[in-house]
Amino acid sequence: MNIFKNKIWLYWFVTDLLLIADVGGWFYGLEVALVLTILQVFHFGFEQKSFLGFAVQVRIAYALLLLIAVWPPFYWLLYPVILGTTAMVLFDYCFLARFMSLMPWNHNQKYSFRMVFQT
Repeated sequence: MNIFKNKIWLYWFVTDLLLIADVGGWFYGLEVALVLTILQVFHFGFEQKSFLGFAVQVRIAYALLLLIAVWPPFYWLLYPVILGTTAMVLFDYCFLARFMSLMPWNHNQKYSFRMVFQT
């Protein structure tokens, strides 16, 4: 595993721990995770020399999910986010990244069931 992958894994691991701590009773975990995610947006934006890069898009979408979960009626959204983040940490599978790859600005194929299924 190279340094770049370790850095990405570490970011997701710490974020996952913060979110799990939040639902476990440490009520600052969500806010700290949101700040960490926003820092990642800038980190990867500057590193890739573009805030339009795919890694930045995924983190912006993730930050928006966390921001929505801050509002008490949508706090439940934190549970599927934790499941997805844990899948990223344990299995290197990111549903959000796959979903974002289907956005029209991230591909030039015509939408089809097969294309969506293969993604």
